[in-house]
Amino acid sequence: MTLVAALLGWMFDGLEMGLFPLVAGPALGELLGTTDRTEVTRWISIITAGFLVGAATGGVLFGWLGDRIGRVRAMTLSVLTYAIFSGACGLATEAWQVAAFRFIASLGMGGEWSLGVALVMEVWPDKSRAWLAAGIGAAANAGYLLIAGLSLVLTAIASSLHSGLLTVGIGEETVNWLTGNSGWRILMLFGTMPAFLTFLIRLFVPESGKWQHENQKGSTTHWQTRDLLGVLIGAGAGAGLIAFWAVPDIHMLVRVAGTLVMVVIITGGYLYPIVRYVQRSNAAEGRSDASLGKIVRTLMLAASLSGVALLGTWGSIQLAPTWANELAAGKPTAKAYTQMCTAGGACIGCVLAALSGDWLGRRITYMILCVGSIAAIFGLFQTTETYGVQLLVMAFIAGTITAAFYGWLPLYLPELFTTKVRATGQGFGFNFGRILAAIGVLQLPVVMTNLKVGYPGACTAMSAVYLIGMVLIWFAPETKGKPLPA
Repeated sequence: MTLVAALLGWMFDGLEMGLFPLVAGPALGELLGTTDRTEVTRWISIITAGFLVGAATGGVLFGWLGDRIGRVRAMTLSVLTYAIFSGACGLATEAWQVAAFRFIASLGMGGEWSLGVALVMEVWPDKSRAWLAAGIGAAANAGYLLIAGLSLVLTAIASSLHSGLLTVGIGEETVNWLTGNSGWRILMLFGTMPAFLTFLIRLFVPESGKWQHENQKGSTTHWQTRDLLGVLIGAGAGAGLIAFWAVPDIHMLVRVAGTLVMVVIITGGYLYPIVRYVQRSNAAEGRSDASLGKIVRTLMLAASLSGVALLGTWGSIQLAPTWANELAAGKPTAKAYTQMCTAGGACIGCVLAALSGDWLGRRITYMILCVGSIAAIFGLFQTTETYGVQLLVMAFIAGTITAAFYGWLPLYLPELFTTKVRATGQGFGFNFGRILAAIGVLQLPVVMTNLKVGYPGACTAMSAVYLIGMVLIWFAPETKGKPLPA
């Protein structure tokens, strides 16, 4: 039941993340009252960056809750959060409302990832870890696949749906509002579906025995609510970071300096509750704080490895459906088919990456994925010029390789932290990488405008981040064959 609930949670997590790329064009076109590509692209970057900052915040916030009140209760709250506010996007009347709702929804999405990974890895034996990581990554990408399929179904039955809603007595103005512009509102309203999963989690999913052991020892009481002020300050700095790039006519030097300051504040704010917990725990157990430096270094290394993978996908492959739609001159199914190809490949890639990490070792697998991702992104964006079979095949290959990191990360990150800080630690490690990805995503309109390149040039340039990953991984410990830290 633990595995079923977690897999469903990750699948719906992927479904929610895959919603916006599909509806961004028609939704923002309607809400902004314009089809100007520059303005729509600017808002896509703002909303995506807000989502990434929110997910980073949620990873720490709900990870803290998971270590404080238990994995299961915190996971219930995280799923409910992203379900309600993803669906609320379908009721938005302004672009800023979509940004706000996506931000709140992303708090739950970021939390669900870290909580589900911690729970499953603690409940199942060490020998199953690779297969569990494979399932985690594949389930999330199955959500991308599912929402793309729902989009195709919605397109196929649009006229029937319109008349059906009229038949049941809904007013014509409301029906036109719901079904207009490719029915993006109805698709967003599908985001409320995961709310039903919370009943399954609360009724049938057992709590982690390892967490219960820590709770009985009293170590969970060292997590203090007042420490969350640091997370709040970090989230505020994240909003400031977005503002530096979203507001027009700010000098580039001011933007760069402001970004550096905001990143420092975000880092300190998100680390604060973890640092304070370790200090209290050490004081209660009569230990020195000598281990604190090692924990902070591990957290930043985990964040950097995650950031490479996240920036690589959010700055390139996530934009493949939008690019395909542009090449297809607005053909309504182009986005959905492209997303189905990237997500289908990702499901396979996550399984292969997790198993390879178990067979070849964690570090060499990460290195192979970095090299392969550079080649795959180049192949997709630089060798295809029209929407068609070749683009879809290359999208499948690129999805297989670039998204394979999401099978590797749930295998590796839990192995870096002990039980008492695992949910918060890997929540910070994976989700802080989204802050780095947000910075990269905010550069896309800048690169496209200043260098006068389209999606192919900008997305290919973003793939250079994998070069950093190829160096970083050799500073990370090899954990193959080792038990999960107690």
